[in-house]
Amino acid sequence: MQTQNQKVHLPILKEKKISLYIKREDLIHPLISGNKYRKLKYNILAAKEKKQNCILTFGGAYSNHIAATAYAGKEQGLRTIGIIRGEELKDKWQNNATLCLAKEHGMHFKFVTREAYRFKETSEFINKLKEEFNDFYVLPEGGSNSLAIQGCEEILTPEDNVFNVITSAVGTGGTIAGIINTSKNNQKVIGFPALKGNFLQEDIRKFATKINWKLQNKYHFGGYGKVSPELIMFINTFKKETNIPLDPIYTSKMVYGLIEMIKEDFFIPGTKILAIHTGGLQGIKGMNAVLKKKNQLEIVE
Repeated sequence: MQTQNQKVHLPILKEKKISLYIKREDLIHPLISGNKYRKLKYNILAAKEKKQNCILTFGGAYSNHIAATAYAGKEQGLRTIGIIRGEELKDKWQNNATLCLAKEHGMHFKFVTREAYRFKETSEFINKLKEEFNDFYVLPEGGSNSLAIQGCEEILTPEDNVFNVITSAVGTGGTIAGIINTSKNNQKVIGFPALKGNFLQEDIRKFATKINWKLQNKYHFGGYGKVSPELIMFINTFKKETNIPLDPIYTSKMVYGLIEMIKEDFFIPGTKILAIHTGGLQGIKGMNAVLKKKNQLEIVE
């Protein structure tokens, strides 16, 4: 599936002589949007080929992957099970927009402690789940595996060869690995991690087949799921000026960082940049609920 590249018109871009386009992967599907559609595509085909009628996966309270897997499972006639980090959510998941969405589309939840969640990839943990739920097709947290990379390799198209720089937000590293693999050697791929720390370098190297990439670690705003009034204001202003909505967890941090880098003359005049919108807009409702409780500025939907 090919998505449109939308040109961004902002005074700073004209001033610095930079062309910025956003690949609107968020428009693929209202719920299975962006990189989640790409990551699930071949995994669902694999589950069906293996005659599995149930997909089990992992995620936190605001996981786009959890919501997308639930909907995709319902659409494809597969049962879904979500192993959710945080046992304290067991009695209050109804207050969480993402989990409500997943439940609405048929996902069964199992809430585990944060300590137990750390062992989710061990054979002992998986075997205990099989004793409880029988057999299932396992999808890792965030959906990143070799089949997910294969799906993400379809994000770029031959028409994108005209760009000098490709950027993407980074969660587990699967999406950017797919982008790296299909980028041209003369293109620079820049990832903007939503998490603190440099551990993602090794995760990306496991799947990436080229070395034309780097991570920009300055714009995580405190880590995964963390935002600031400055970021929320940026999301609202950017939407007003471009009519492009940004999610608070991933794409907004990438676009914010990109604009800052352009202001600081990181890119030479004439550079053509393609930023990948990885979707995740379903997370806005959940984030607004948190912001409202704190009496802070909310995202305009």
